[in-house]
This record gives sequence, C-alpha cells and structure tokens, in this order.
Amino acid sequence: MGLIKTINRNGEILTPRIADGVFLTENATVVGDVTIGEGTSVWFNAVLRGDVNTITIGKHCNIQDGAVLHTLYQKSTITLGDHVSVGHNVTIHGADVDDYALIGMGATLLDGTHVGKGAIVAAGALVLKGTQIGPYEVWGGVPAKFIKKADPAQTEEINMRIANNYAMYASWYKE
Repeated sequence: MGLIKTINRNGEILTPRIADGVFLTENATVVGDVTIGEGTSVWFNAVLRGDVNTITIGKHCNIQDGAVLHTLYQKSTITLGDHVSVGHNVTIHGADVDDYALIGMGATLLDGTHVGKGAIVAAGALVLKGTQIGPYEVWGGVPAKFIKKADPAQTEEINMRIANNYAMYASWYKE
C-alpha cells in the first residue's frame, strides 16, 4: 500500500492517520491529510488524496476498487461517517456522506454535496455541486434527481450488510 506524506504550502508535513484494524490493499494509495477509522477497508487501486485538504473516513467503511477521493485547496473537504459504502470507481470530490449511506458504483459526488444518513446514490449517478440529499433518500441519474424515500430500517440493514461483507472480505486477505 502507498502511505504517502506530503508538505503543504505552510511547510507542515501531512501524514495519513490509520486506525487499528484498517485493511489497505497493497496498491491502495493514501496521501497526506487523511484519517481512516477502525475497521475500514480501502480496496485495489483506490486513491485517497488528502494533499490539498482534509479527508476523514469513519469506522467500518469500505472504499471499493478504483474509487478516487479528492478535495479543493482551501475550499472543500471530505467527511464520511461510519458504515459508509463507496462503490467501485466512485469519485467523491469535496463532499460529505453521513452514516450508513451507500454510494453506488461509478457515481460522482461533486464539491459541496451532502448525502444524509442512510441515503442511497444509485450507480452511475452524477450528483452536482452543492446538492443536498436528505436522510434515507434515493437519488439517481445524470444529473442526479430525487427518486424516492427509502424505509430507514431496510436501508440501514442493507447498508450495514454491505459494510459487514467488506469486513469479511478483508479478513480473507490477512495472513
């Protein structure tokens, strides 16, 4: 895995902070001001670039293959809550995602987006800058639009199952 320190414009060294029990594949790249909570997994070819601003990832998240997380210098950060699933080839640029949310494969979240607790962003969705997705809402399309409200208990169960599955998959790689 690539844990890379960077130096910001003030000369401060930015070093990734990785909690106990985090699984990083050998070719995942984590750069700069990135904090990853316990039990999270970061999969093949995922890139978390905290070189220009802060990325904070909660506990028991999964950042799947090919995902890219990046921010804007002095303008946007990324915060993921706990038990968040970020699908294959997702791009998150300066957005916040609350607990138990699911970001489907190939979706893009642009700066200033907020995804509420238990919300689902469908595969391939393009969530435009500044979009506010409420708790337990389902959004999809290009550009993404509100589709429906989801049942909170059902959404949390589905999203928790996915998060737990990724913890199980990570256990298969430990020696």
